[in-house]
Amino acid sequence: MKRFWKQAEAVPAEGGFAIALDGKPMRTPAKRPLVVTTRALAEAIAGEWNEQPADFNPETMALTRFANTAVDRVADLRAEVVAELANWAGTDLVCYRATEPDDLIARQAEAWDPWVDWVRRRFDVELAVTAGLMPVRQPETVVGRMAAALEHRGDADLAALHTMVGILGSLVLALAVAEGEIALEAAWKASRVDDDYQIEKWGEDAEAADRAARQRADLGHAHRFLGLLAG
Repeated sequence: MKRFWKQAEAVPAEGGFAIALDGKPMRTPAKRPLVVTTRALAEAIAGEWNEQPADFNPETMALTRFANTAVDRVADLRAEVVAELANWAGTDLVCYRATEPDDLIARQAEAWDPWVDWVRRRFDVELAVTAGLMPVRQPETVVGRMAAALEHRGDADLAALHTMVGILGSLVLALAVAEGEIALEAAWKASRVDDDYQIEKWGEDAEAADRAARQRADLGHAHRFLGLLAG
């Protein structure tokens, strides 16, 4: 696409802050006003637009994409998004352990046990942990309590969390990152215990490496978005 604006800037708006392109408030793909709750996020989105070259790809503007998703999708489907995220507790990465070899079992326990304990303390959620690939049935209270933990979060928070959960394979790790309990890089490494073990044993192909790099970049964008929402 061709750049059609000279200057983007954050401006006060009803409900928060908007982003104006040459003085005209930006709208989402669904033609709704793009309004975010903090000036810091609005200024970062404006900066994203100001940095674009003469020929640009909208898909490269990660902060704008998250904000659009919050307004156009999460706002309309909030209950469904909360339910989808909460249901991740039923198949959370930290609940599924290897049966062998012993060194992988030990690595998983070291990386994941602290977060099984954390979610118990933080949300009164007792996750069932299993070894092997067969699904484990979580206690009936788990999904409901995780939904309650998510319901107080804003639409924009949920948009970013949705991406983080999908990449990490873990609602537990994503929430721990969002609450500042674990650094992003540590959560990324925890999510890749199995992958990194296999790479050590058999090596890594270029396609897998490229996919992991893209995921890590997207995870960083989602984390930055959450940080800007905090002001």
